[in-house]
Amino acid sequence: MKGLVKILIVLVVAFMLLGAIMVFTASGTYSITKFNSIYYLFKSHLWKVIAAGFLFWIFAHVPYDLYRKYSKPLLIGIIVVLILTYFFAPKVKGASRWIDLGFIQFQPSEAAKLILIMHLAMMIEKFDTKIADFKEGFGFTLIWIIVISALVLIQPNVSTSLIIGVTGFTLLYVGGARLKHIAFTFITAFGFASIGIMIFKHSRERVLSYFQSLSTGNDINIQVTQAKIALGSGGWLGVGLGHSRQSDLFLPESYGDFIFSILGEEIGFLGAISILFCYLTLFVICLIIAKKAQDKFGQLLVFGLGFNILVSAFINAGVVTGLLPTTGITLPFISFGGTSIILFAVSTGIIVNVATESLKTEGLRIAQVG
Repeated sequence: MKGLVKILIVLVVAFMLLGAIMVFTASGTYSITKFNSIYYLFKSHLWKVIAAGFLFWIFAHVPYDLYRKYSKPLLIGIIVVLILTYFFAPKVKGASRWIDLGFIQFQPSEAAKLILIMHLAMMIEKFDTKIADFKEGFGFTLIWIIVISALVLIQPNVSTSLIIGVTGFTLLYVGGARLKHIAFTFITAFGFASIGIMIFKHSRERVLSYFQSLSTGNDINIQVTQAKIALGSGGWLGVGLGHSRQSDLFLPESYGDFIFSILGEEIGFLGAISILFCYLTLFVICLIIAKKAQDKFGQLLVFGLGFNILVSAFINAGVVTGLLPTTGITLPFISFGGTSIILFAVSTGIIVNVATESLKTEGLRIAQVG
């Protein structure tokens, strides 16, 4: 498993280095136009990449058993932060999602995903076979998923709320919950979420424009149109790094949620597909690490964190290609931003720690047998 850990680390480092390069090429024109410096957004992103790398190393050395012990206090704490964010955080584009810490804008919903995965893994391990019983196990885990999803939904942040729900229910299914309980609950929750989507103006407009595009054959919005132009103009091998035309203010926020389109334009269809394949490879490595983990908590923790990375990557690609409604989901490790890249790095650091702890346990077992 040492080899898999090395591949995982190489993938994460490669993603972050590629992200730094892509942010530089995608943000140069915007930076010089608005901030009079071609390096402005790149420098802002670069220190976050360095911080993410440092935290990756830190969490790779923190024993994951600690999360079992402190997951509930952490979850209660992030719930309080989400409530405070809703009431006191300034609205940006109609949503209260960010807390300005001065040196970084922190998005609590991203931390909530990670902490909820920790707590669900702990609860599923604790309930064991009772997780298959709605009243004795499943119902208790359901409460936390509903609370976190609802608090994120009202920000409003519909896409993240849906990812939290999907990840949570998938983790419960893998942990032994009955499919009929999950299906009934998910359908009910999806119904309430649909109502929430229609209540909030920006999410309602996005969903309606998406379904309208399906019936008319037109693109969802100008952003998706420009993203498709970028992807299409890249051809098989791309126009080359730094030669994107869509990043010259044609595609809004090309360095953020839509960076996958610039990536496709500059390194081509084969490059873009290779990136998605690397995300899939990362998830497969997580599955192998989870299988070899020394306890159920470690298994579920690795699966949940790996699944969150995979889902985020493919939802981002789906949005950029117009297959899904426009959302604010970033491309893991690559998109411009602070909270996202840092917490994805923390997630993979935790995965590495589970793997190294498993290797230590296996080594001790072999030594005792010998």
